[in-house]
Amino acid sequence: MGAHIIDGRAIAADLRAKVAVEVRRLGAECGLIPGLAVVLVGEDPASAAYVRSKSRHTIAAGMRSFDHRLATGVAQRELLALVERLNADPAVHGILVQLPLPPQIDGRAVIAAIDPGKDVDGFHPLNAGRLATGLPALLPCTPLGCILLTKTVLPSLAGREAVVVGRSNIVGKPLAQLLLAENATVTIAHSRTRQIPVVCRRADLLYVAAGRAEMVRGDWVKPGAIVIDVGQNRIAGTSGMQRLVGDVAFAESPVCWPTRSGRRARAPVWPHRNWGISRETRLRPARRTPPCRASFRRSARRSAQPRGRPARDRTRRRDRCRTAPRSPGCAGRSGRGRAASR
Repeated sequence: MGAHIIDGRAIAADLRAKVAVEVRRLGAECGLIPGLAVVLVGEDPASAAYVRSKSRHTIAAGMRSFDHRLATGVAQRELLALVERLNADPAVHGILVQLPLPPQIDGRAVIAAIDPGKDVDGFHPLNAGRLATGLPALLPCTPLGCILLTKTVLPSLAGREAVVVGRSNIVGKPLAQLLLAENATVTIAHSRTRQIPVVCRRADLLYVAAGRAEMVRGDWVKPGAIVIDVGQNRIAGTSGMQRLVGDVAFAESPVCWPTRSGRRARAPVWPHRNWGISRETRLRPARRTPPCRASFRRSARRSAQPRGRPARDRTRRRDRCRTAPRSPGCAGRSGRGRAASR
């Protein structure tokens, strides 16, 4: 089988279009416009560019965008007070606090202070626990984006052997839970895993989010595997300029991948990779790729579902059947629903 490049940009565009349709439906049926609040602490250029991108796409989908920028030296109590105001604001249905935060702020305390029903990043302990127990929850966007990318190539993941390299709370652990929900057989590999090349070579589905440049070598991937490389790392190039690489050393594999000119080298090979990222994204430190950003906006839209009106989600129909029945009408609702993001 020849190489196949997963087109993340096309997938993201399709998902954004679906989100826009649902936003219009909420407006027509309930008079509700979802609102997304993004909090940026500090002046990091990459974070600022990312926040601008989210705001632009949020507005393009028909939602309201509320940006809050705080100084780098802001006290933790001031940030927590802002989060509480956003929790109480009926016009805000989703809250995202841009990470990382300055050292004087405890990120875990800030995440825990966010209303779980507005936690569109899916980092709140309640959402993490609901995901782990198979209940509807708002999901971290990067793991969800990985699943969406994979299912464009392989609609059913049932019975497939999946290996997740990395065990972070942001990617590795929630991705493993999502793969279990898809009935895959899941192994999490990490820095203490013995014979990790052998573990990776077993994988039908290989997800790498280790944060180490080109950690996974070409001979760690078996023929026919689907590879999703979440990592983005800056390393020194031959000309003294930095270049951006993933956590997988694709140059060692006979794999077809896009060059800066947009043309692809031809090779009769097997691995797959999400190179569907914009030129702007390649030139920045690690950020979410378009499918992940689009899945995040889907979480924001779904968090705006009125109570008693669960979001449409074919993957969790049985779970929703056990939720409270719908109540008639939409009038008088604040829109702070607890619907699943997937």
